[in-house]
Amino acid sequence: MIKQRVARKGQGKSGGYRTIILYRQEQRAFFVFGFAKSEQENINGEEESYFKQMAKEILALSDEQIAALVEKGRFSEIGDGEEI
Repeated sequence: MIKQRVARKGQGKSGGYRTIILYRQEQRAFFVFGFAKSEQENINGEEESYFKQMAKEILALSDEQIAALVEKGRFSEIGDGEEI
């Protein structure tokens, strides 16, 4: 699980956003949550534990299981440079 700061145009990283990304090096990454720092300073310990458990479960899925979830509309695949 990676907690990443993302800059907001004209405000830099400190006035920007935080994102939660589930990541397995050189294999896959899942964006699962994002929030403006002006609305929520950080995630709490309970939320962090939840995201870590989510990471274990999602990153253990096979390529076939992920493809099935994309097909069912449960996951969305975003290509490099593609906007959502």
